Amino acid sequence: MASMEDRSGEIQSSLNKYACACAIVASMISIIFGYDTGVMSGAMIFIKEDLKINDTQVEVLAGILNLCALLGSLAAGRTSDYIGRRYTIVLASIIFLLGAILMGYGPSYAILMTGRCIAGIGVGFALMIAPVYSAEISSPSTRGFLTSLPELCISLGILLGYVSNYFFGKLSLKLGWRMMLGIAAIPSLALAFGILKLPESPRWLVMQGRLGDAKKIMLQVSNTKEEAETRLNDIKLAAGIDENCQEDIVKLPRKTHGEGVWKELLLKPSPSVRWILMAAIGIHFFEHATGIEAVVLYSPRIFKKAGITSKDKLLLATVGVGLTKATFILIATFFLDKIGRRRLLLTSTAGMILALTALGFSLTMVEHSQERLLWALSLSIVATYTYVAFFSIGLGPITWVYSSEIFPLKLRAQGASIGVAVNRVMNAIVSMSFISIYKTITIGGSFFMFAGIAVLAWLFFYFFLPETKGRSLEEMEILFSKNTRPRNVGIGLETQQTSNV
Repeated sequence: MASMEDRSGEIQSSLNKYACACAIVASMISIIFGYDTGVMSGAMIFIKEDLKINDTQVEVLAGILNLCALLGSLAAGRTSDYIGRRYTIVLASIIFLLGAILMGYGPSYAILMTGRCIAGIGVGFALMIAPVYSAEISSPSTRGFLTSLPELCISLGILLGYVSNYFFGKLSLKLGWRMMLGIAAIPSLALAFGILKLPESPRWLVMQGRLGDAKKIMLQVSNTKEEAETRLNDIKLAAGIDENCQEDIVKLPRKTHGEGVWKELLLKPSPSVRWILMAAIGIHFFEHATGIEAVVLYSPRIFKKAGITSKDKLLLATVGVGLTKATFILIATFFLDKIGRRRLLLTSTAGMILALTALGFSLTMVEHSQERLLWALSLSIVATYTYVAFFSIGLGPITWVYSSEIFPLKLRAQGASIGVAVNRVMNAIVSMSFISIYKTITIGGSFFMFAGIAVLAWLFFYFFLPETKGRSLEEMEILFSKNTRPRNVGIGLETQQTSNV
């Protein structure tokens, strides 16, 4: 058995092309969500002018997507346990399609809001299901890379949204923003059909007792038959099936459509599940509490406060934010499985603290100066890009990788959905309150506040998040047992080959 584990460990080091292709296609839904987030930052400038709405209505329009995504994410966990991961992605694409059509039509603020709400439900589904699907088809040695693809796709989508702002912004006022929002319907429709070509998650199939189908897919997403058998046996044990069972279809002794999961997660969790839940909620909370949504969504306003007044230059500076985010998340995908989640996360958060402090200082100087300060303008732009870079190389992608890989098999979909729900709530709070906050404590003060929250985030990650690099999904519950010290977990993993449970 030991020799089989050594051999499978060597083979797993190479990326399986079929698993990679599946993860890329499944992650495409995140591009649509990212596009919707990015395009709204510029579209709001034109929507405010065309529909004659005030700042409060702009805040609600920006944040309502995340409140609806909260509902979508909570529904997505149970839905994916019931109809499967693949059809949940199809459903998310269709919901996106309807939302994009309504937003593109948008004759009034009410209809625009309705479209945004429908798109928000699709966002909730997409954010939960894409990382879970990617995690469940990947091997331990490449899971960080494949599971970070949805976050990379969100960044690419945001960048495309910024570029769309720049080019469609040159059209007439009434047509420009409607084209920006409505064009997202085209990729949504294409993805709804394309996703049907993908295989179902082998882990979900095992939970339904469909061992024959799971084995066929596991052979496709593994590099050898031995690796496929080892991974499948781990999943069988986690699902309560004898690893020597060779039947194609078995009847499981317990419910497998997500029933009773909330009780195990929230009402009577084991010590390890309680720690896992705390880690997932904590990392999702701090991803947005540290201010990324304020920078991504309101970057034109931040640059305007810093002294850039031309509409074209504002949108170009915002494109730079999107390009920085996409570039550094791409870099992060190649380091997650080499450096590890924990080290990248702590480095990323430390860099964010410094960048947020510099941004707060420069914007405070600009606001209190009677003349144009070129050095403060330059520092604010550099600090914004630096902050986005540090966020994107660690906290951004790792939030989704970490929270989708730590839950036990039966609890994974609905556990991940709780993390996404927290993520969306924080996203909504920041996006809907940022204008009000900076009007109350100044824009510089708001970034000093985010820097303080980032310090708390670093401490939380240091004391409560163990390293998961190289561990199989089936080992996570043991990793989070009471006797494990978070600070020491990563050291042991780098010096020894982990055994399969």
